[in-house]
Formats: sequence, C-alpha cells, structure tokens
Amino acid sequence: MKITIQLFIIIAFSLQLSNVQAQDRLSGQPFATRSEVIAKNGMAATSHPLATQIAVDILKQGGSAVDAAIAANAFLGFADPAMNGVGGDLFAIVWSAKDQKLWGLNASGQSPEKLDLSYFTSRQMKRIPAAGPLSVTVPGCVDGWFALHEKFGKLDFEKLLTPTIHYAREGIGITEEVAEMMNYLERDLIRTYGLPENFQWDSLAEFSKLYRKNGRFPHKGELFTNPELAQTLEKIALKGKKAFYEGEIAAAIVKHVQQQGGFLSLEDFAGHTSTWIEPVSTNYRGYDVWELPPNAQGVSVLQMLNILEGYDFSTIDFGSKEHIHYFTEAKKLVYADLNAYYGDPDFSKIPLQELLSKEYATQRRAEIKDQWAQNFGPGLESENHTIYLAVADSEGNMVSLIQSNSWLFGSLEVPPGLGFVLQNRGTGFTLEEGHINSYAAGKRPFHTIIPAFVTKDGKPYMSFGVTGGGMQPQGHVQILMNHIDFRMNPQEAGDAPRIRHEYFGAASPTNTGAIQLEAGFDYETIRGLMKMGHQVMYGFERYGGYQAILFDGTFFYGASESRKDGQAAGY
Repeated sequence: MKITIQLFIIIAFSLQLSNVQAQDRLSGQPFATRSEVIAKNGMAATSHPLATQIAVDILKQGGSAVDAAIAANAFLGFADPAMNGVGGDLFAIVWSAKDQKLWGLNASGQSPEKLDLSYFTSRQMKRIPAAGPLSVTVPGCVDGWFALHEKFGKLDFEKLLTPTIHYAREGIGITEEVAEMMNYLERDLIRTYGLPENFQWDSLAEFSKLYRKNGRFPHKGELFTNPELAQTLEKIALKGKKAFYEGEIAAAIVKHVQQQGGFLSLEDFAGHTSTWIEPVSTNYRGYDVWELPPNAQGVSVLQMLNILEGYDFSTIDFGSKEHIHYFTEAKKLVYADLNAYYGDPDFSKIPLQELLSKEYATQRRAEIKDQWAQNFGPGLESENHTIYLAVADSEGNMVSLIQSNSWLFGSLEVPPGLGFVLQNRGTGFTLEEGHINSYAAGKRPFHTIIPAFVTKDGKPYMSFGVTGGGMQPQGHVQILMNHIDFRMNPQEAGDAPRIRHEYFGAASPTNTGAIQLEAGFDYETIRGLMKMGHQVMYGFERYGGYQAILFDGTFFYGASESRKDGQAAGY
C-alpha cells in the first residue's frame, strides 16, 4: 500500500510538472533555482563566491570590467586549480563602451618549435600522452591578462593580483564542488590519463607536494594555501609579463619540462604573443550571436543556430521529442564540420564564409529526417575542464572570459617552486598526418574553450558562456534557445535541464551516439526519442558550468550556475 501511494505521488507530480511546463510561455518556465541578481552600477558572475566578491570590490574601486575579470581569474587559478591557472590559455570577448564595438582576444599558446609530428610517428605513437611534458604548450593566460589590461584596464596591475596573493598566503576553505573535482581525479586518474596500473602519486613529486600535502587532495572545508603561487603572482605584478615569458618563471618552466623529456624552450616563451581577432556572428531571430573564430570551436554554435533557425519553435515545447531531436541532429551535422574544418588559421585556410552562410545551413538542414536519428559527414568538399566568468562595469563595458588548464590539472606537470600546474592543451592535436589539427611545430592546437556574446540592434545585450569541453557549443545553443525560443530569463535558461550528445566509439550508421539527459525530462519524451532511433542515457554530471550577464539598457541581470559554486553579485 505504501509503495502504491509513493507511485501515485510520483505520477501526480509528473503530471503537475507537465501542466506547468505547458503554461503560456510569457509566464516563464519553472526551472529557476533562484532569482536573477539585478544591479545598476556593475555586475560579476563567476564560479566561486569569493571570486565574485573580488570582482565587485575591484569595480567599486573604480576598476574596469576587464580589471575585475583579471582579478577574478587570478583568484580562480588559486581556488580552483584543477580547472584553470596561469599555466593555461585564455580567450575573451570585450564590449567596449568607448568604441561601441566588440573586441576578441585569442591568448592561446603554440606547440614547441623543436617538436614536430615525426617525433610521434617515428615512435608509433597513436595519440599525445595527456600526462607529461609532450602535451604542454606555451601558457597564454598571463600574456592575455596584460593584453586585456593594456587596452581596457584602469587600475594598476598590482592591485588586480593583490587579493589572490593575500588569499594564497592566508588560505581559504575548499568548497564542495572543488573538492569533488579533485576527488574525481583521485578515483579516475588511471583510466582518464591512460597511466599504468601500478602508477603511484609519488612519481609526481612536485604535483603531490603542492596539491596532496597530506598524501591526498584536500577535502571540503579544509584550509588550502599556496604561498609559492603568491610569490609567482608578486613577480608578475611587479615586473609585468616579462617576468613570466622572459624571466626566471619561464626559465623554471623550461628547465622542468626539458628535464621531464619535453621540448619547450626559452625561445618559445619569448616569441609568444596574444592575438586580437575579429569575433564572428550570425543573426538568430533578431539577436546577433558572437563567437571567436578557430582555432577554437565557437563557430559551431553559429552553425547550429543557423540550422535550428529553420524550425518554428513557437509551436515546439521545451523538452519535447521534437526539440531534442532537431537539436541533436543539428549538433551532429555541425560537429562533423568542426572535426573537418576547424584548426589553426595560420596553418590552414578555414572556410568560414561558407560554413556560416544561411544557404549552407539550409542545405545541411535538408539532410535531417523529422522522425529518425542519423549520422552525417562534413558538408564541404575537401575531456576538458574550464572556468568561465562575465563582468560588466558602470560605463557599460562587458567582458566574456574563459580560461582553462584543458584536463583536470592539465598535464600534471608542476615546475618546482612556482605554485601552478601546466596545461595539456597539446591533446587538442591529432597525430593523423594531413588532418587540419595534425601536430606541427609552432602551431596552436584545436581549442574547446569559447566565450560568447550577444548584441541586439548594435547594442550590448548578453555576455555568457558554458564550460565543459565538447559540451560548450551544445550548452551555448541551449542557453540561447531557452532564452530566445522558450522565453526563459537568464537564470531559468541556465537552470533548465540540459542535453548532451556524445559518441562512445566511432560514429556509424548503427552508432548514432547517445543523448545524455539531465533529470527533468518527461518519460514520454524519452520513449519517443528511442522510437526515433536515438540511444538515450542519463548523463554523468557533465553538463557544464554557466554564467551570464544581461543588460537591458538600464540594469544588469546576473545569472550563475546552480550545478556548481557559481554566484552573481552587483552593486
């Protein structure tokens, strides 16, 4: 009898949820975990409450949105070191109120000039090892900070790093989400990195000394300090980017990498520079959506939107089988193009004009069957962990910034005495000869990290991003559809249950991949998708991390990720 009552309650709740979801779209969707934060003078949205507080403090001191973003990013490299830090790369989109335009920054680093494809092929290597020195590329984060600051900064650079220097010495309490990421690495290291079964943490002496001081990663609520990182940041604050790329920091990194069998050189560091680039866009139902061009994957967001624009979502409900089917098929079409055409534009011509044309989207959309799942090839002839943050200031400047070590703790290589781990972004290369992302000396690898921005009628509208490797373009598109098609506010758009399509094994006519659904989708929808030939799974908590700031011309509306430690705050 008790079981029958429980089943009745569950069924009744499901029916009630379905009825609520069927309400007039103008009344919103019942997904928000909290209200948006509304403020007039400035706003920050990051994945850690203390980072948000630092950003708001910088704004109150008269700092620009860029100043606040740099300060928050520096703190996150200390507080969430598995995800990001000065050993990684950075991309950003900035709305300049003075210029009334968007600026894009590619602060990703190149592979060593003394390492080429033949090194790997002569050793019959099938992939670049994720752990170890061969996956390490020049870290671009610090140069990115200075490029942003030189163009848009207002406060002295030293002021931007001072809060993190203080926290790194005094310590903070590890949050639950950060502790869980570290615990994930503890549980899954051998499988994730392909390390031998007899692997021992002692073999990573510098890593263990820094992050496993008691023979384990810190737990939630334990004090975490990093005085070595504080010293590194002090040198950067006082001596500028030369301290990192031409001074003792570069020398220490190069010495360590070469001792471990890698190839980075002082010349690689001295020759590194960030690149200001033009963001690219498409118009989706009256909103101009902006992403950065390759070597990152942002163009895939625009391609997906172009395909989905051909469907009338005013007659398609959120979470219906039609919604999920068209989204998934558009993703598969576009990712086939992504794998074929996205790479370093200094090494290969990227057919951006063709890929972004509405005519091309119409051709690709015609390949989708309304009632059946398929796989697709590219249409033209011819694991990742990250932080995202958004900041806006009182002058109307807005920043969309993303920064990453690539995998959890990147390459696991920690140069002695510096207080940070080096990224393994070289895993974005393939060892397939002739591929657009084939390994080459002095080349930027394919990047998953992508900041996003939306303008409307030529004015800034929304700065947003979603972390999570291959989830990022899928997340961007879902946020935009939720907001534009399903009329959710920015917080609801992030809290709504997410979809992730992924392949387990090679794509084929019989393997169309799996749709991983977050809890909250109706069982009738799942059954309908399965009848269409989709494999449906409940996901593995890999739905990304989202932050956003929307500007309505008067107020900033901040939204933060309820799945992580995100917080939006303003003043």
